[in-house]
Amino acid sequence: MDLTNSLQKLAGYYPSKSQKSQDTLDKGITLLKNNGFAKQGDEGWESLEKLTLAALDQGDLAVADQCLQLIVDKFPGSPRGETLQGIRMEATASPEVALKYYDELLEADPANATAWRRKSSILRRMGKIDLAVQELSAMLDTFYADVDGWLELADIYASCQQYTYALQSISHALLLAPQNPFHFLHFAETAYLANDIPLSLKMFLVAVDMTDDDDGPVPPQDSIPAGLTLRAWYGVKLCTRRFATEPRLLSSSASHTAAPDAITLSNVDELSTERLRTAYMNMKGESAPKVDDDLIVQLATMIQ
Repeated sequence: MDLTNSLQKLAGYYPSKSQKSQDTLDKGITLLKNNGFAKQGDEGWESLEKLTLAALDQGDLAVADQCLQLIVDKFPGSPRGETLQGIRMEATASPEVALKYYDELLEADPANATAWRRKSSILRRMGKIDLAVQELSAMLDTFYADVDGWLELADIYASCQQYTYALQSISHALLLAPQNPFHFLHFAETAYLANDIPLSLKMFLVAVDMTDDDDGPVPPQDSIPAGLTLRAWYGVKLCTRRFATEPRLLSSSASHTAAPDAITLSNVDELSTERLRTAYMNMKGESAPKVDDDLIVQLATMIQ
């Protein structure tokens, strides 16, 4: 893992007490006791960094401190070590203490984008949303190419139901990483929340087009939608359903996106229904509900 990617992951770290971090902790403790990380070279230090975060995630401060001490001793003054120390501080110290620590890092190096994002994260958890947006926006003015920063800013806006601003933030991610279908899916889902259904449908279809492999060994019509593709088809179905129940949405778009004509819309609806029924049958091993609304409700609990 290169330095930039590592720092971006550290900048966006948020404790979740996930099963993945528990597994990392369980496996890592054995290596830590046997000094196994030292035998793995550079990869060992990267694994030790992951173990530090996993230990913090699970509240095992003793293991986290042991890992952190090894990293700091090996790489004194490194950006990764300093960020890990800050994240450790966030786990037990007051938010004000952690903010002061990141301010000191920024005073020493104003180009420390990771410290900027950690500050924004703390401010958000404190409920100081305006300041969190201010810090993150200032960072992005300097580091425009930080895709994760734009997505984080979009998430903050979306959490406040400011979907127009969220869409603007995701637009920057689309420009910076146009090859990533997840950004188009994220944009489509946010446009749906903003009630811009024509725009949402357009972007869901882009996500479908990017994830359905036309050149693969299985023709798209014979494949089984899963993962991101399934989410995209589900979004398409939600949009066509909204158009059917609320025809006024066909001519209501804040982005001035034109809705498909009636024939195209009918074909898209039919195709999305077939794709969702195929996915349902594959996941449940039984026929899908015949009523569209029932199919939508059932799939809502199955799509990740």
